[in-house]
Amino acid sequence: MKLIWIKSMAETLENCCDTGTANRRDGGYDLAVIGAGSAGFSAAITAAEKGAKVALIGDGTIGGTCVNVGCVPSKTLIRAAEAVHHANTASRFKGIAANARLEQWREVVAQKDELVTELRQAKYIDLLPEYENVTYLEGPAEFTPDGLQIKGEGIKADKIIIATGSRVNIPSIPGIEDVPYLTSTTVFDLTQLPRSMLVIGGGYIGCEIAQMLSRVGVHVTLVTRRRLLPESEPEISDALATYFRDEGISVQEGVTYNRISQSGGGISLGAIIDSVPHSIQTEQVLITTGRVPNIEGLGLDAGGIDMNKEGGIAVDEHMRTSRLDVYAVGDVTGTDQFVYMAAYGAKIAAENAIDDAGRRYDNSTMPAVVFTDPQVASVGYTETAATDAGYKVLTSVLPLEYVPRALAARDTRGLIKLVADADTKKILGAHILAPEGADSIQTAALAIANQMTYVELGDMVFPYLTTVEGLKLAAQTFEKDVSKLSCCAG
Repeated sequence: MKLIWIKSMAETLENCCDTGTANRRDGGYDLAVIGAGSAGFSAAITAAEKGAKVALIGDGTIGGTCVNVGCVPSKTLIRAAEAVHHANTASRFKGIAANARLEQWREVVAQKDELVTELRQAKYIDLLPEYENVTYLEGPAEFTPDGLQIKGEGIKADKIIIATGSRVNIPSIPGIEDVPYLTSTTVFDLTQLPRSMLVIGGGYIGCEIAQMLSRVGVHVTLVTRRRLLPESEPEISDALATYFRDEGISVQEGVTYNRISQSGGGISLGAIIDSVPHSIQTEQVLITTGRVPNIEGLGLDAGGIDMNKEGGIAVDEHMRTSRLDVYAVGDVTGTDQFVYMAAYGAKIAAENAIDDAGRRYDNSTMPAVVFTDPQVASVGYTETAATDAGYKVLTSVLPLEYVPRALAARDTRGLIKLVADADTKKILGAHILAPEGADSIQTAALAIANQMTYVELGDMVFPYLTTVEGLKLAAQTFEKDVSKLSCCAG
């Protein structure tokens, strides 16, 4: 039934969305966009607003990863699990007794599905008729020696943008092909939760889902080859692992995987942990070992389009590939795999493709958020990256116990770390681990973008009893002992 609905939707879109206001005499398009997710829509809308005739080519469910199987479903279910957890931890305030329990996971998932459907309709399907010079075409696109084709039919386009996204990466663990594993795509469709879950992979996807499952009653074991969030600051990784263990999640870092297999109605992972062989038994297994670009079937070799070391399509700062009339944006490039960066890059590519605008992609102040609890938020250089870039580095680390907001909330889990240039005192990076950390990171991004020093940030007026005030205190920590300041002082 679902496949029939998708086909019907595609036929409806194709029939309704090209009214011919920007028709070309040769029947071609100014721009063809391959991929109908967030990046594809951003590129198509940008070009259409400039009067270009656009072919938007989708293959599969419209809307791509974020709205269908990524950001929207994951954050919805994470918030639901937080509601249970926060009620059960309300006793940290004296005189308050509360508790919550999961009654019907099936109903939580159904509500998530309703939201996904609503947003896919409102933010994707319903948008297409608003852009009369965009034609939606359904089917796989492929570069051939004769040009771009869709389902074997040629399509003429002056410029092309590839925005085909990414998919789940499956690690090369012996036996994995014989195990019925879950992925970040399928786990959100479970209507009945298992008693236990093994999560393989300690990146942001694994951390978010592991904590969510644990908070709704699943016994979770999280294993990773390195450490949790290996690209983040080590202080944050270590603290988050501690908080996970405090919540009952079994976190195993530095693991070597030997073999995975079905065993006794469940799944068994043979592994080496601290040089000792272990056998981890679980009811189900979830693979969260990153994502890889969707490049298969595109005919990149025939199109003369080069790859990069990340396994994605190589692009320059203008988002142009090795072929001058073709651009690539978003996850398919293998870098900065965030939906907002995909949309940002797509806008740049479209403007460059249509107007030769010369716009450059800049990720130097790209904020990144991990929706664990506490949340992890970062922007700019880590301490290691700044040192590798040749800076003489200074850092400050402020535990949340010195942030009044955390004290008032009786939740001092977390820290704030700032990275600065010792010679100029300019802030190079900010890294926050806090229950409300995500809402503070943009302030740090603005500070870095405007080349502020930690002295200037520390001198700014911040509202009292907010998490973002912690940035001011962390900035002051470079040269002061903030534990000796009165409230709002300094």
